[in-house]
Amino acid sequence: MLARLTDVRQTARMSRHNSFSILSRGGLFILLAFALSGCGFHLRDALTLPADLGPLRVVSPDPYSPLATEVSEALGRAGAVPAAQDATTGVATLRIVSERWASTPISVDVEGRAQEYTLRYAVIFRLNRADGSDMVPQQVIELSRDYISVPTNSSGTEGEREILTRELRREMAASILRRVDAASRAVAAPPTAAQGTP
Repeated sequence: MLARLTDVRQTARMSRHNSFSILSRGGLFILLAFALSGCGFHLRDALTLPADLGPLRVVSPDPYSPLATEVSEALGRAGAVPAAQDATTGVATLRIVSERWASTPISVDVEGRAQEYTLRYAVIFRLNRADGSDMVPQQVIELSRDYISVPTNSSGTEGEREILTRELRREMAASILRRVDAASRAVAAPPTAAQGTP
């Protein structure tokens, strides 16, 4: 008899726990949906490229630059026509002029060892049309992220830094594409009508 009462109590406790778990998960999804709608989250429009841009190539001082590869692939997905490898004339060029990484200590522990850093990533780029004119004039984009480096655990720090490096590179590619998109939309926008007549 005692064993049956114990089983009933455990079953009731387990069913309450399962119900609470399901309700809390459902509540979490609802809360997340409200948070996303409240913060103004929405899908971005597709990247706009001018119809007369023609074949496009991405050039970088480093022929194996992961950023150049990422930007080139994103432009291809947006509808840009890739230029032939040896083409030099009649080709629009997105030129990554330079990429710079820097890690600066921003705090130290009681023994004077750096334990928090800022990782900075700066890129200079420009986009020229096939005739050499600027579509996006040369400009700089700089991104940064803070990370903690435990002096006694260098392997964990290297892993975190590598993850941050990949994140910053993805964000940099997206930032470059946003600048290209803004310039394309400015070119595509119809001129405003003159206000009134003389």
